[in-house]
Amino acid sequence: MSEDWQRLSARMLAVHPVQEVVRLLPVLIGVLFIGRGGQGQIWSLVGLGLAIVAGLLRWFTTTYQITAEHVRVRRGLLSRKELSVPRDRIRTVDLTSRPLQRILGLSRVVIGTGRGDWQGAMGVTLDSLATADAARLREELLHRRTEQTEGLVDVLAELRPAWVRFGPFTLSGIAAIGVVVGSLANLFNEVRIDEDDFGMLQSLVGRVASTPVWVIVIVLLVLTVVLVSVLSVIAYVLAFWNFRLARGEGTLRVTRGLLTTRQTTIELRRLRGAEISEPLLLRAARGARCSAITTGLRGEHSGSVLLPPAPRAVAHRVAGDVLEDPATATAELVQHGPRARLRRHTRAFLFAAAVTGLFALLWWFADWPAWLWQVALALFPVGALLAEDRYRNLGHALIGGNLVFRQGSLVRRRQVLATEGVIGWVFHRSFFQRRAGLISLTATTAAGRQHYTGIDVPAAEAIALADAAEPGLLEPFLVRR
Repeated sequence: MSEDWQRLSARMLAVHPVQEVVRLLPVLIGVLFIGRGGQGQIWSLVGLGLAIVAGLLRWFTTTYQITAEHVRVRRGLLSRKELSVPRDRIRTVDLTSRPLQRILGLSRVVIGTGRGDWQGAMGVTLDSLATADAARLREELLHRRTEQTEGLVDVLAELRPAWVRFGPFTLSGIAAIGVVVGSLANLFNEVRIDEDDFGMLQSLVGRVASTPVWVIVIVLLVLTVVLVSVLSVIAYVLAFWNFRLARGEGTLRVTRGLLTTRQTTIELRRLRGAEISEPLLLRAARGARCSAITTGLRGEHSGSVLLPPAPRAVAHRVAGDVLEDPATATAELVQHGPRARLRRHTRAFLFAAAVTGLFALLWWFADWPAWLWQVALALFPVGALLAEDRYRNLGHALIGGNLVFRQGSLVRRRQVLATEGVIGWVFHRSFFQRRAGLISLTATTAAGRQHYTGIDVPAAEAIALADAAEPGLLEPFLVRR
């Protein structure tokens, strides 16, 4: 590409004003309703005009330059700002297209460095470029040539319509309900709606007030379950429709999205492992999701998705294919022994006893309802089941050149980390762990979450595991017998 300063696509002039108006829409609606007489309409029109001007100015005041060493972006009118990113620090180049951008053939380019310790380090954004120019820029910055034929692409996974059934088990609809309820509450508060002005609303409130509480609770629970399920399915379809994971020449390419499309490229040389996560509800439906452990995606979890919620067997297969070792995703792990089990049951019992005892004291001395401590008694069997499940999910293994940890109950995670990506070890022992002869072994790495921990590993096994994973690294600290 030319090293001259360039502007974004002129077609963005049809996009950014609309985006600014949508962003300020709640404020404009509030001004319209709150203003008295015609003032609300006047100020709403003024705000609308300012939003459109702001969108237009973004094109006139934004330029970018691609050189052999840097990517530079200048923006701003009164306060001029220039952001420069060294090309050797670039880790990802993501392309995103919202519906209006797709219609106009535009893409939003996010150039990520995977660092968060300096301003703008999480990425440089070019919004918007022509889609063809954006694709060429991605290939140039990642030093990868575009695969010219389908034969150069190995498709590892594609979305199956049947996978949509896992949407309700992700509970992603809860966030949507929170946003909708909050927005409606703010709107009603701003426009000062009085229920006395609406006979139907007043009649409905009266009927609800005369209905038994248990009926209201059951109806609300059913409606909530149905609404969360429907919204979760919609969110799943919007986020993962047309999902495709493909391996090209030295890269993994993830494409997904229905209205807003996103393409993420992960370089295989930066891949350090994979994580299979199974939230409790998704695990009950025999589902799982898979994500990459890779350098350059720190703080960019959505960019590490290798598989959306899907059948567990598919998640195991994808993780095995990506790591080129199927055993890492399915092999049996070494359990952590009876002392680790005892710690889980002890903590569950103490928690249940503390809650039940607190409610009992409040009932005895402060006349709180007795049903509180009676219901709290259920924590004992529930806690025991949860503790046993947590213990059964504990495990570790060293398979080939990969370190495997598994833990969790509400969210069970199997983390596979290449030993070549381990840069250090942390051995942590609390007072109670020392008495039980257990250690929490943490492998530190420059990839993913930066550290991965095996919880409550027997001390001798933890030391042997770390020594076998990185021979010689612990040698100065070991006493050989």
